Amino acid sequence: MGGLSLPHLIILALVVLILFGRGRISEMMGDFGKGIKEFKKGVNEGTETPLTPPAAQIPQTPPPPPAAAAPQPVQTEQQNSGPTA
Repeated sequence: MGGLSLPHLIILALVVLILFGRGRISEMMGDFGKGIKEFKKGVNEGTETPLTPPAAQIPQTPPPPPAAAAPQPVQTEQQNSGPTA
């Protein structure tokens, strides 16, 4: 009673064909197939990539600048001669 029989499916297919036309249905199926191919391609590329990014994608930090030598206090002759007693 509530099921779709073969004549119902044929009538439904004819109505869909009339509404959308043969070209539009084949275009939609072609786009659907391209989408599936792109999806599979993306999945395969995702599994082939290494866990660590390539060296070109790792941000390079510049090396720290060399430590500047601290200025030495200027010694006068009194300081050089040492204690005088």
